[in-house]
Amino acid sequence: MTFAYLWIFAGLLIAGMPIVFLMLIAPGISLVLEGKVMFLDLLFQRLFAGIDSFPLMALPFFILAGELMTAGGVTSRIVRFAETLIGHRRAGLGQVSVSSSLMLAGGSGSAVADASALGSVMIPAMKSSGYTNRFSAAVTAASAVIASIIPPSGIFILYAFIMNVSVAGMFAGGIVPGILIGVGLMIAISVMTRFKEFPEPLPKASWRQKWQAFVAAFMPLLTPVILIGGIVGGIFTPTEGAAIAAFYALILGLFVTRDLKLSDLPALFGKAALSSAVVLLLVGAAVAFASLVSLKGTPQLVSGFILGITDDPALLFFLVVIFLLGIGTIMDAGPAILILGPILSPVMVGVGVDPIHFAVVMSVTLIMGLITPPMGLVLFVVGSISNEKIEKIAWEMLPLFLVEIGILFALVYVPDLVLAIPRAFGYVA
Repeated sequence: MTFAYLWIFAGLLIAGMPIVFLMLIAPGISLVLEGKVMFLDLLFQRLFAGIDSFPLMALPFFILAGELMTAGGVTSRIVRFAETLIGHRRAGLGQVSVSSSLMLAGGSGSAVADASALGSVMIPAMKSSGYTNRFSAAVTAASAVIASIIPPSGIFILYAFIMNVSVAGMFAGGIVPGILIGVGLMIAISVMTRFKEFPEPLPKASWRQKWQAFVAAFMPLLTPVILIGGIVGGIFTPTEGAAIAAFYALILGLFVTRDLKLSDLPALFGKAALSSAVVLLLVGAAVAFASLVSLKGTPQLVSGFILGITDDPALLFFLVVIFLLGIGTIMDAGPAILILGPILSPVMVGVGVDPIHFAVVMSVTLIMGLITPPMGLVLFVVGSISNEKIEKIAWEMLPLFLVEIGILFALVYVPDLVLAIPRAFGYVA
């Protein structure tokens, strides 16, 4: 009966029950079947304890900041600035999409939000310039994952909370991987110009146009500088940084871009509150689920099973990443981290992998699932914007996805790509 809750969980998942209920009902049924009804109170205690956390307050603030930045016209200013820099190159608007994702990543913290905000601007613009519908959607989807990797990242906050890892350390560790993916995608698009026909690029912008676009985008571009510098530099905590980001986004929208009106705020705050409630309930349920995982000794059993296959850290890391890539195709990144983090992290740390290294790699791997069918949320977002079928977008995106996978394995086997900045700031010995 040790793994009864996992079999119940798997059965209900296949039946289509939402994850948040699964993580409470499966352990509950298991405890009843085992005659341990007294432990049911533990599930509810852990549910509320999981939500009652000061560090976790960063999530609602970052969600609110993303909503305010999207509504405040930040996206269009950053896209315009990127166009003046590289829009004149071959496949220039594809490059603009990627570079805009890099610039926006420091504010939204969510790949889904980035895909929605950027896709609504870039996909119609690329189509009207002669790019195919599939390519426009594919580039937007592939680049959107950068938003969940470059800090602030909601996925990183979830992992840090559930596994008691430094949020600031993970944020520092996500900077280089996010930039590498952006640069890798831009190089891949440049290579694709040799094999595919693309429309004529935009006219080269004058220095005056570049300067005007830079001035318009300057204040929004300060967002990641303030956030990353303040959090990694120890000036304020991630939660305080999230509140500052939300306030800064509010000031930008009301007084700088002036695209945000006071009458817009109730709807925006309500939308952010609803999104936050969904995430926090999921976290609370995951904490309750993790308590039963620990009570059953599942991490130790899984550790023994995995180490029975191999105890070589390099091969073990490879197998875990392959497993997580598979999980990412059928489960959203957040629930997957909340469920699998307490099981896999002790195993990898036990064979000598740095906790922040594994935390970042696991998070990045599962974030890739956002652009892999059949459950890739980002694919559904860009599919709805472009009115293109998911499978066609995924096929068009395949070369870009393979580049991202190559970078992922570089992160696995070159730890300094993740750990150099955290080590410089004292988060890694």
